[in-house]
Order: sequence, then structure tokens, then C-alpha cells
Amino acid sequence: MATESARKDIHTSDIPAICKSCEARHRGICGALTPEQLTKLNRFTKQQRYESGHELLSAGEDVHRYSNILRGVVKLSKLMADGRQQIVGLQFAPDFMGRPFRAQSEVIADAATDVTVCTFPKAVLEELVSESPNLEHRLHEQALEELDEAREWMLTLGRKSAGEKVASFLFLIASNIDPEIETDEGPVMFELPLKRSDIADFLGLTIETVSRQITKLRKSGVIQVENNRTVIVPDLERLERACEIDG
Repeated sequence: MATESARKDIHTSDIPAICKSCEARHRGICGALTPEQLTKLNRFTKQQRYESGHELLSAGEDVHRYSNILRGVVKLSKLMADGRQQIVGLQFAPDFMGRPFRAQSEVIADAATDVTVCTFPKAVLEELVSESPNLEHRLHEQALEELDEAREWMLTLGRKSAGEKVASFLFLIASNIDPEIETDEGPVMFELPLKRSDIADFLGLTIETVSRQITKLRKSGVIQVENNRTVIVPDLERLERACEIDG
């Protein structure tokens, strides 16, 4: 749970009610906005819920709105000329979903789990960016973080063993699945947001190899698995060590 110091402004009367306890405000791009700017943005926002499997954004689609992810996992894919798709990333709360200042989407965004997002018009956000150096800085910061993550994932795909790849995937999910959970305060439990075929696609492995490595991690006590999809991580640091040491 977030600390009191992280939420000391939660009852500020100038903050729109819907924004007061929102993780996207505390940790996402909206944290860069003043109460007046939040109020301006709030006039145009909508909270929407989508079931797992719903397509949020198509490749080549004109972009009219951006979103903050409030809950759930979004799968990003690229479409090849022959119709094949490749998963290129995952987004979690409170990530910003969208590419500012681009007219069309270059990725497909699907709800990997049930997802809740807060959406707002592209034009309104880009107007706020022009008014707020802090917001521009926050968006730039997120873009650089995504670049760092992409480079790290290139290392995972290019150099790590199959066991390290699966451990890295599980660590990615465990570390980001719920922004309100402090992952250093005990076991982390989550539902796998991807089918094993999608995990295999994401990691460049076969389904059989993914299943074999999950079984190996389970037998070694690094994870526990219930009902084939529920994963419990008793010790996150131990899982993190498995990301770099093929046991």
C-alpha cells in the first residue's frame, strides 16, 4: 500500500474528486499537472472498462484519444505485412498509453486482462503539454524509461537462457501487476496475463519450453502455481536472481 507521504495531498479540495486517489496522478503523467490543469483535463476524461481480449487500438488507426491505465495489463503488438503479429511490450497501471504528436497508431493494443483506463482527447493533452514543461518532462521521462526497458528486453531475448527468460517474464509481471502493492512486503500473487502460447511468442520460445521452465521454477520453490494460471512468488528477490542465473 502506498505510504501516507506519497498521498499527503489526497484530500486537497482543489483536486477533482475522481483524481484524488488515482494512481495515475500519484505515479503517472498526471502527477505533473497542477490542480487547475487536472480540473481542465477532468472535464474531458472518461473511465472505461474492457474485458480481456478487447482491442483498444488498431495499427494504422487515427488517434483521437490517449489513456492512463488504471488497472490491468495491456498487450502491445506489431503487425507484419503477411498478417503475423509479434508481441512487443506490455503496459501496466499507471502507464500512459499512446504516442503523443503522432496522427496514427503503429501498434495494436489489446486488453491482456480486464482493463480499466482513463481516456482523454488527444488535442486537450497536447494543449496541456504546450502549457506545462513539467508534463512535457514527465512524458519525456516515460519515453526514456520505455527505451531503457526495450534495451533490457533485447538483452533478455538475445542472451538469456530459456529459464532466465521465463523468470524475467514472471518478474516483470510480479513487479508491475498492481501499483498499490509493495512487492518487498511479502508474497506476490497474480494471474498470468498471457496464455502460454503468447508467453512463448513474447519470449521467442516454444510452448513446451515455457511450460517446462515454469515447472522447473515451481519444483525449485521459486514460484508456486495454482489452477495453472495463478502464480505466487514467495520471495521476489529469489525470482530476480533466477533472471540472471540459470539454476
